[in-house]
Amino acid sequence: MGLQVGIVGLPNVGKSTLFNAITNSKVEAANYPFATIEPNVGVVEVPDKRLDKLAAIFNSKKTIYTTIEFVDIAGLIAGASKGEGLGNAFLANIRETDAICEVVRCFESKDITHVEGSVDPIRDIEIIELELILADEASVKKRLAKVEPKFKSSKDKTIIAEYNLLKKCEEQLSEGKLLNKLEFDEEEMILIKSFQLLTTKKIIYVANVAEDEVTKDNDHVLKLREYAAQNNCEVVKISARIEEELSELDPEEKEVFLQDAGIEEPGLEVLINAAYKTLGLKTYFTCGPQEARGWQFKDGYTAPQCAGIIHTDFEKGFIKADVYRCEDMFEYGSEQQLKNAGKVRLEGKGYVVQDGDVCFFKFNN
Repeated sequence: MGLQVGIVGLPNVGKSTLFNAITNSKVEAANYPFATIEPNVGVVEVPDKRLDKLAAIFNSKKTIYTTIEFVDIAGLIAGASKGEGLGNAFLANIRETDAICEVVRCFESKDITHVEGSVDPIRDIEIIELELILADEASVKKRLAKVEPKFKSSKDKTIIAEYNLLKKCEEQLSEGKLLNKLEFDEEEMILIKSFQLLTTKKIIYVANVAEDEVTKDNDHVLKLREYAAQNNCEVVKISARIEEELSELDPEEKEVFLQDAGIEEPGLEVLINAAYKTLGLKTYFTCGPQEARGWQFKDGYTAPQCAGIIHTDFEKGFIKADVYRCEDMFEYGSEQQLKNAGKVRLEGKGYVVQDGDVCFFKFNN
């Protein structure tokens, strides 16, 4: 499905260090603004122990996980909406993403300068989001200037709907509020996607803390959690530096490192799963001796739509699907045992696929 999450934040908050950990790559991570100029893109697998179990049961030769793309975008500063710093490039790159991951500095350090002179996560968020709001406001006004003359003399339903939606957006933005706080009906949702506005995107806040603060919340993190709760957003606390170290270890060394540090789950896995959840994504599986594979789909997709993710011909020619729960496979151990227990269902076009379903699609060529 090619979903992207943009990693953004002020300069020197740990974006590139986090990106190094995510992709196990080595993009430049320097202690000065704009070390990242072109956006670096990394594809990351979504960890799924259910798929590992299915692959073992089917003795599959290959295991293919679902993925999300993370994009490391140039550091933002106040005035970006007017082209300050690398503002124009930043805004162009973030328009292409599906969600925004705001990395917020929540650690004190004499060695790493802060572009604003002090550590204040709420102020940093407000700087970033104000620039997004101002950029959207400019886009909406520009679009309104083109649509309004047509609206005054037209009875075209599309033009009327576009004008009304733009006015709705303009009012929200003029109050300094993100568009993702508004409710849109189905028709508006389709239309607003074509506008490519920044503040319609969902946001995840990443609290980047020092290595010795990863198991407890400092005052900065507590403030961020309170702010995020008020805005119905996820917060993931990590130490980007620890995650970068973990990315260089093999699985056994990683396990020992986590135990010694008292960390239950790598922050990276928490972030990936939070991104998955925020984007409203679920996973179904196809399994066999050749491969066990996870497929990413939007919540609410029907069986034909999910079949179409594999190949468009599967959706067009969809007949039925054999479906069972992965948990039932873990209990019974084989498809034959599942059939004997009546756990395999034959589902039609109206079936809404559930997270954890194992599907075998039947279709006409």
